[in-house]
Amino acid sequence: MGTDYPPVSFHFLVEFNGISSQNKDAQFQSVMGLSVDIETEEFAEGGENRFKHKFPVRSKFPNLVLKRGMVTDSELIKWCRNAIESFQFEPVDLTVKLLNEKHEPIITWNVVHAYPVKWDVAELNAEESKVMIETIELAYNYFTLV
Repeated sequence: MGTDYPPVSFHFLVEFNGISSQNKDAQFQSVMGLSVDIETEEFAEGGENRFKHKFPVRSKFPNLVLKRGMVTDSELIKWCRNAIESFQFEPVDLTVKLLNEKHEPIITWNVVHAYPVKWDVAELNAEESKVMIETIELAYNYFTLV
């Protein structure tokens, strides 16, 4: 086993192809939605009453949810606002890289054809002293591991 086993999940980077090379648009507090389910279809065979056959149909990917401290003057948010406010969607590919202590990728997920479907900011509350969190939710076609 290498020194990267088991890897820690707190050192990662998100890079959007063609949107921004700013460091602030690559750093997030959390990334959720890198999972896949296989949808199945059931088929009842005549004369077989103990079970139904299940056949794989297609892969199903949930939305990718990115959270970070709110960033002003962000190219990523301009891209999201263009989709939300002007209804002009420009899908992009992005990568999520899990890094080691030398900032080298251990594993990379290539997320294909992502576009924003939700932008959310945390509650404004005068009784709490918390960092303002923004959440960006992206729909995408699929991801591959590198």
